Amino acid sequence: MHGYGIARWISDRSEGALSVEDAALYQALHRLERKGFVESEWRTSEKNHRAKYYTLTPAGRQQLTSEVDELREYMGVLFRVLDPRADSK
Repeated sequence: MHGYGIARWISDRSEGALSVEDAALYQALHRLERKGFVESEWRTSEKNHRAKYYTLTPAGRQQLTSEVDELREYMGVLFRVLDPRADSK
């Protein structure tokens, strides 16, 4: 996906609850590319514009899976601590 497409996907997937500023998105994509987690290539977009398309590398997919697992574990602990319904058990 190209940068604009990624930003739209995030917004659509979160039903508008999340939005990413262009500058922050491109900084993150460049950092991920330097770390080898994404690759990029210039292509023509669906609107016939030149756009840089980004793809997760196998290392990027592995890193994403690892970070999602860590976040799920963290969120589970956070909910156990903060959920007032947990006190009634």
